[in-house]
Amino acid sequence: MVLFIITILLFCCYSLLMLYYYRAWKAIPDYHPSGTAATRVTVIIPARNEEKNIDRLLSALRQQSYPAACTEIIVVDDHSTDATADIVRQYPEVLLLQLKEDAINSYKKKAIEKGIAMATGSFIVTTDADCIPGPGWLQQLLAFKEEKKSVFIAAPVQFTHNHSVLQTFQALDFLVLQGITAAAVHKGVHSMCNGANMGYDKNAFTAVNGFAGIDHIASGDDMLLMHKITVRFPGQVHYLKSAGAIVHTAPMPTWKSFFNQRIRWASKATFYTDKRISAVLLLVYLFNLLFAALLIAGVFNTDYLFLLLGTWAAKTIVEYPFVYSVAVFFGETPLTRWFFFFQPLHILYTIISGLLGQFGPYEWKGRKVK
Repeated sequence: MVLFIITILLFCCYSLLMLYYYRAWKAIPDYHPSGTAATRVTVIIPARNEEKNIDRLLSALRQQSYPAACTEIIVVDDHSTDATADIVRQYPEVLLLQLKEDAINSYKKKAIEKGIAMATGSFIVTTDADCIPGPGWLQQLLAFKEEKKSVFIAAPVQFTHNHSVLQTFQALDFLVLQGITAAAVHKGVHSMCNGANMGYDKNAFTAVNGFAGIDHIASGDDMLLMHKITVRFPGQVHYLKSAGAIVHTAPMPTWKSFFNQRIRWASKATFYTDKRISAVLLLVYLFNLLFAALLIAGVFNTDYLFLLLGTWAAKTIVEYPFVYSVAVFFGETPLTRWFFFFQPLHILYTIISGLLGQFGPYEWKGRKVK
């Protein structure tokens, strides 16, 4: 009876959260620029062993509709042992910096700091070396920034994918995270973003003293910085909901790398000073952990197995309108046909990554990170 009551309570709380995200997502207007922008922008790209990807990104940046005279591109090479730096040198308009620091825990933050120190743009845009933006990407970001007077912009990221189970699952799962990100930022309830597609005023970065206070954390160059800026500049942090602003990137190629990525994302959870996002993460984790508890209880009493199946179905029904709406925006509605069947996998990785993200090191970019 106790487990049944806990199930009902957690499900009700979780359902209200999903309804809130759905309504918030639907309330975000699709953005269409009303004019052109002329803000000088610096695009900073931290890169480590990206010889397979960096050329495509730099080629895409050459094709931007935003004026080249207002655009600066900086690649910060993070101790690459492949041909990354040699490829960057083939683009004379790109400034190549070399990260010299070693034996630190947050190489990416240090790379971004180095890039910002050399930046001549008043607005900083970051992306990853394995990303591909569309030709209107910078135009969308800068027009939005000027229109909304934003000091920080979170923008959409989408996974490319084939038809494998691994890539299809990642594409759908990441799509949901993007919808939650948009809803949370639009309502100002908590800070979420992705370093593959975001921008902020250089002066705002300076005003919050950059990564000071979070520079010892391996991840968090995006969300933890965003929270610092949100606290300092309330009402000036926005989400850009525009198909033209989507940046595409590849999912993880193996299950091991996928789990390492999600463990890395989860590792910053204990460093959130925003109690609202901590409360949301705790609710989501407990609700997913509930399924494991019901499965174990079902070994001793089959009634709990029926409760588990019913909760699984109810969870899908509650989440589906939100997931489908986000999938429409990203042009990925065929993915939603797998949503019900991927639920166990999503629950499993949430439990594992949430737990392991708080303990011990993980591997990322060929490094063991604490």
